[in-house]
Amino acid sequence: MINRQAVFSLPPEMMGFYKAHIDFLAENAVNPDKRRYAVVGEAEKHYIDLDVYGDSALAILPKYWPEAIEKFPEDSLRKHGIGPWSAYLTLLSLTKALEQKNAAAILRLSADLGHYLGDLNVPLHTTKNYNGQLTGQEGIHGFWESRAPELLAKDYALWVGKAEYVEKPQLAIWDAVQSAHAQVDSVLRFEKRLSGEFPDDQKYSYEERNGLTVRVYSREFTEAFSIAIDRQIERQMRKSIKMIADFWYTAWINAGQPDLSQLAGIPEEEPEQKANPELKVREH
Repeated sequence: MINRQAVFSLPPEMMGFYKAHIDFLAENAVNPDKRRYAVVGEAEKHYIDLDVYGDSALAILPKYWPEAIEKFPEDSLRKHGIGPWSAYLTLLSLTKALEQKNAAAILRLSADLGHYLGDLNVPLHTTKNYNGQLTGQEGIHGFWESRAPELLAKDYALWVGKAEYVEKPQLAIWDAVQSAHAQVDSVLRFEKRLSGEFPDDQKYSYEERNGLTVRVYSREFTEAFSIAIDRQIERQMRKSIKMIADFWYTAWINAGQPDLSQLAGIPEEEPEQKANPELKVREH
């Protein structure tokens, strides 16, 4: 939904190509998650556990990868997530694909970048307590980013205006992470408060999915949570959409504004590969 909506914020020079492949961009937005358990080094690209680094994490963590691996052991950085640095590298890879007018790579990397930027706007992708497992709130991750929008997104206002050029994309990524992380406490606090007010038979309900009966968060609990956090999920989805459109547009500008009009009919097939190569010291 986020990748699909981002297409409509692009300028006409990009809209034709991206809209012609809007289904691909939407359907393949999930590819990074599919690779998480199949490709070594993929999972760490989806998050960063800021609280591992203490209250001053955003002050002490270098914004650029070369400086980060000079200050901290690389294996330690990867263990606690490299989402912000990796998303920037994906942007660089997309820019190169646009320069080369490689339609298949443009589409694959655009879909991937949308996924990574969306993840970094999710508060629970910025904390070691990513699924409430440290506070007895297991399941809150899927509740926030899947169940709640599944039930409520049809009422979200997702038009975010026109894409804008981002002068310093790496710093913009960190700003988004900082904003998301500042909301972790409210996510956990309001879910815990509401869980104390809803007995289990009202907090959860049962639905048939793929021939199985599964327990899910009830609509009543989900709506109460949305009100308690003041439509936070809608706001973060809007931020994701705007950011993705801005980054696609920025990659296109930085690539020299290539003419994409002749690429619209090119097949999307390309051998599946890692979302981006290993981060290298020379990347900045």
